[in-house]
Amino acid sequence: MTPSASHLLLIPSYNPGKLGISTVQDALTQWQPVWVVADGSTDGSAEALQKIAENTPHLRVIVLPHNQGKGAAIMEGLRQAANAGFTHVLTMDADGQHPIQLILHFMQTSMQHPDAMILGKPVFDDSAPQLRVQGRKISNAWANLETLWMGIGDSLYGFRVYPIAPLLIIMQKHRFMRRFDFDIEAVVRLCWAKVRPINLDAPVKYLNAQEGGVSHFNYWRDNALLTWMHTRLFIAFLFRLPLLLWRKYQLLKQP
Repeated sequence: MTPSASHLLLIPSYNPGKLGISTVQDALTQWQPVWVVADGSTDGSAEALQKIAENTPHLRVIVLPHNQGKGAAIMEGLRQAANAGFTHVLTMDADGQHPIQLILHFMQTSMQHPDAMILGKPVFDDSAPQLRVQGRKISNAWANLETLWMGIGDSLYGFRVYPIAPLLIIMQKHRFMRRFDFDIEAVVRLCWAKVRPINLDAPVKYLNAQEGGVSHFNYWRDNALLTWMHTRLFIAFLFRLPLLLWRKYQLLKQP
């Protein structure tokens, strides 16, 4: 496999257990290079991955000294990726939920459409908790309203390819987007920055504890965070509404 000089696979990781190690190893069979940002992990996974990286040329492990949140981990990866000359990152979780077999397809689609963001649109199986499935519909509705229905298939699914430059500019301008609010706010603000979404179906699997599944989502804390995020985005949307309407009008005029 020839490592890519433009597209990087970036995996933020916080206490994923053994499943995180197997996820990274499987990902390396589909794409190279792979970078992992260990976000203050205390379960030994960062040290195990560093050991693997010693004999794996296209695996790099970035270790953050304490847990800062998914968005903060991705931002550190974006900074270092940009400095290394990469133009795009595919982000995926370390918990085994995302479809490793679709990495190549998403990367190839991004290479064909480098100015777009490639968004995974989750296809749920019976393992998906209905509370999560139904709850995300509310967030999706808000995200599409805040972008005047630019076509966000799913606002929460973290299996995506982002163009680095516009996303890094956005994150450096705002002090939010550092935790679970990252996925939604990133896609909304990128739409505002004229980065169009391309949606691709992608299965998602929710693993139970016996399968090694780990979830760090706190229902009350993180839903409060997302509520505050949508409040901020909606207020910002109202200020942008005339410009967004003008862009929409211009698009409708095109033959």
